Amino acid sequence: MVISRLSNIEIIVQRLEELKDPEAIEWMAKYGITPENAFGIKIPILRELAKEIGINHQLALDLWDLNYRETRILASMIDDPDFVTESQLERWASEFTYWEICDQCIMCLFERTRYAYQKVIDWTKREEEYVKRAGFVLIARLAVSDKKADDAVFISFLPLIQKGALDPRNMVKKSVNWALRQIGKRNRNLNKEAIMYSNEILHMDYPSAKWIAMDALKELQSEAVQNRLKRIK
Repeated sequence: MVISRLSNIEIIVQRLEELKDPEAIEWMAKYGITPENAFGIKIPILRELAKEIGINHQLALDLWDLNYRETRILASMIDDPDFVTESQLERWASEFTYWEICDQCIMCLFERTRYAYQKVIDWTKREEEYVKRAGFVLIARLAVSDKKADDAVFISFLPLIQKGALDPRNMVKKSVNWALRQIGKRNRNLNKEAIMYSNEILHMDYPSAKWIAMDALKELQSEAVQNRLKRIK
């Protein structure tokens, strides 16, 4: 079934029902993907479905409200970042309950909105586990996708990472580590800055900080990363 760009929400749900994979739902739970409702459809299939649907802001809002894993991921894939409001970002982030929906929303939509850099500042200071994770995932993604951003922008994020390293919650800890590593792989200058901060974090008397720093240093000082950075002008 080819979905028209004018398709209504009932047709999309019907298509998701056809693609449903109950065994995949059990598999996802083993990796911390625990939505309240899910069809068990893999991300590449959802990407193809999103292409068939096309960009549609209102449909994205409607799909989000259905509260299925797949409808929410589709919502992030088909929404138009130019029409996304700050209140929408805040609402969606407040409803994150597992890491996959957080990361998909950041990668597919949030990082492309005009609020991305402000939300880094806002969310890395928040207490809610997945909102805080979203702030650090934004850093990680922007370090990869925003090719035009100055080094100073990412250097200004390193103190946020250092403070975030004190949070022992697993989903936060992993996102802090991800942000630190991605900054350090952007270019040679940021690599030096990230290594310097990693060493400072390493000497903080917190188990989470030590893990974050040791894992980051292992990659950032590796021969593979150093050789790649030498080739970047």
